[in-house]
Amino acid sequence: MSPQTILILCIIGIAAGLLSGLVGIGGGVIIVPALVFVLGLSQHQAQGTSLFVLSLPVLLLAVYNYWNSGNVNWRYGLLIASTFMIGAFLGSKLSLKLPVHWVKLIFGLFMAYVSIQLILAGYQGIRANDAN
Repeated sequence: MSPQTILILCIIGIAAGLLSGLVGIGGGVIIVPALVFVLGLSQHQAQGTSLFVLSLPVLLLAVYNYWNSGNVNWRYGLLIASTFMIGAFLGSKLSLKLPVHWVKLIFGLFMAYVSIQLILAGYQGIRANDAN
């Protein structure tokens, strides 16, 4: 992995942990879009890697299925998981200091942004398929 990729993975891990601690979301809301849009992984690779990062003990069989089909990047997952803990700690500290309405606003705005990005990406995929 290049130093730039390592830095991006660390930022993804910290951001996912931060928002998980801040608003109680699963880090996959950050990890999957970041791996797809920033690092160019396929949707399945991003989902498999995110499952590895977030829930290895709970969803071992799901991760195994993604891995068995070649859709888990273990090196990315390990690096994100290690930095995720730092972000989760910092995010929970910040969340407890902010008024709850600010936490709700941050969460809602982030989810709206991610939703719009996913809708647009899906729509472009449908249009590209229809053109063929």
